[in-house]
Amino acid sequence: MPTLKIATFNINGIRSRLDALLHWLEREAPDVACLQELKTADESFPAPEIRAAGYGVVWHGQKSWNGVAILARGAEPVEVRRGLPGDPDDSHSRYLEAAVQGVVVGCLYLPNGNPQPGPKFDYKLAWFERLIEHAQTLFDSGHPVVLAGDYNVVPTDEDIYNPRSWRKDALLQPESRDAYARLLAQGWTDALRQRYPDERIYTFWDYFRQHWQTDSGLRIDHLLLSAEMAPRLRDAGVDRWVRGEDHPSDHAPAWVLLDWPATRRKRAA
Repeated sequence: MPTLKIATFNINGIRSRLDALLHWLEREAPDVACLQELKTADESFPAPEIRAAGYGVVWHGQKSWNGVAILARGAEPVEVRRGLPGDPDDSHSRYLEAAVQGVVVGCLYLPNGNPQPGPKFDYKLAWFERLIEHAQTLFDSGHPVVLAGDYNVVPTDEDIYNPRSWRKDALLQPESRDAYARLLAQGWTDALRQRYPDERIYTFWDYFRQHWQTDSGLRIDHLLLSAEMAPRLRDAGVDRWVRGEDHPSDHAPAWVLLDWPATRRKRAA
């Protein structure tokens, strides 16, 4: 059966890590790649280089901060939504939704929320509520949907090397974890945890205290599958080798491999 590989990668600055991105795309060849933390304005997004690598792309940039993009190998993503509903005054570029090969793909960069308590944590929780509300609409639609991105939530203590020194961090707060659990309770399948139910698997290693070298990681990048997509899960994983390259992002790409009908591909312009 044909397959569809969907990946998510917090690139942590697409201009400074463009070579690393292109190398990963060439080596791993995801059919769809969701990128977060572009840290560039729309007009300086490297669309020509990405298209030259064989990927169509839509993006929602923001100068110096945030930013999300959806890439499709040999195809043009069809943008469905730019930004979450519920707050017309929200200026952060954190959500982008597109249709690719008959799948609705939501790419998200959930707020970090530190320091907490405070306005940044309040914004994180408010944004999470908007995501939960929109995700319910997507799930109820019955369409095949994948919600992929940097959720900035460590779901449980099994998703971090050692929670002790992170207890006050916004990523581990009960409110953050409760919001993630309520999102899953809609019926979404956490693909990495489904594939590795009893193993510690990480997607993020910060730059401090030799955390990469000692495999002191966190799982904060997630791919959630709708009811239509969950039975199609064939495999999932993390491209850890990317984190070990020179000048890396502090994240590694996470991905799912899904059984999915083949569709005719139109080469990206």
